[in-house]
Amino acid sequence: MNKLLNRYIIFNYLKVILNFILVFFSLGTLLALFQEVEFFKDLEVGIAKPITLAITFVPNELIKMLPFVIFLATMWYLVNINNNKELISLKIFGFSNSKIIFLLSSTVFILSILITLFVNPITSSMVKYYENEKSKYARDVDHLISINKNGVWIKEKSQKFLNLVYAKELRSNFLFDITIYKYEMSANNLVRIESENADISDNKWVLNNVKIYNSNQPDKIFEKERYNYSSVYNLNKINSSYKNLDTISFINLINNYEMFLNNGYNKNALDTHLNSYLALPVFLVLMVILASIFGLITRKKINNTYYIFTSILAVVLVYYFRDLSIALGQTNKISIQLSVWMPLIAVSLFCSIGLIRLNEK
Repeated sequence: MNKLLNRYIIFNYLKVILNFILVFFSLGTLLALFQEVEFFKDLEVGIAKPITLAITFVPNELIKMLPFVIFLATMWYLVNINNNKELISLKIFGFSNSKIIFLLSSTVFILSILITLFVNPITSSMVKYYENEKSKYARDVDHLISINKNGVWIKEKSQKFLNLVYAKELRSNFLFDITIYKYEMSANNLVRIESENADISDNKWVLNNVKIYNSNQPDKIFEKERYNYSSVYNLNKINSSYKNLDTISFINLINNYEMFLNNGYNKNALDTHLNSYLALPVFLVLMVILASIFGLITRKKINNTYYIFTSILAVVLVYYFRDLSIALGQTNKISIQLSVWMPLIAVSLFCSIGLIRLNEK
């Protein structure tokens, strides 16, 4: 009988979670579609392209909102079984509050692992596809940057010059094996600058061991030990321009962590991303426990409006605290690991107090 009831609870709970995921996916797709239509309104593309991009963008955002979704789904499930007297029936069959929470938490824990291992690689690929497609229609084409396995490519355009920059790799705050083509449009003059490396810490790059070729003086090569090149890009802007960590799945990050570091990815950002993946199962379980504290604390019929408001307020506070903590970690105020796990520790302490009260009932 217990096994049958366990399957009944888990099945109905998963059904509620699926319904909430579908609702959030539909709303997210609708909102994303408005943005895509606005983006493509002056371009000659059909409606299929905005719809496709909206659908590929939303699943990754949905995973980010999964703690909120799980919290609401758990609240909804517990409120419903409380209001229709199923909770009383379960208790008659020997199901304590702790056992119900354990069943729901175990279900969500397993679900989160499956999502991290099997769904996340798919959503990461979808984000990569989304970015590649959007870049083909980018309106701001005066300044573009692309980094791939072939190297770093930068395009900069002003009223007088069109500059194209190529470097074999970005490591630390240096670009290596650089070639810069500077085309002066008014004079129809092309200058090619070659350098071993360049410090790009700020917008005035410092190039080392430089050779300069001028199309107006094809027989001459100008050599300089140092050369200053002014760019709209610096290291921080390059990092923020192209490195969307959502394109990196958990498995890819684990297997290629050192490669991403060598390719110039920020260590703090990678560590934050990695710890966020590792913390997801714990975060979801805590959301189940937090929702259970509100949903099981009373046997009286519950007002759904009150609990919707309470749940939204509680999760907003948790999310705000988490974002604040991560910001402190990324600015080196606290360690990255602590910045990701500190909100979970705080929520777990609150949940512990709530569980003690539940067990007293």
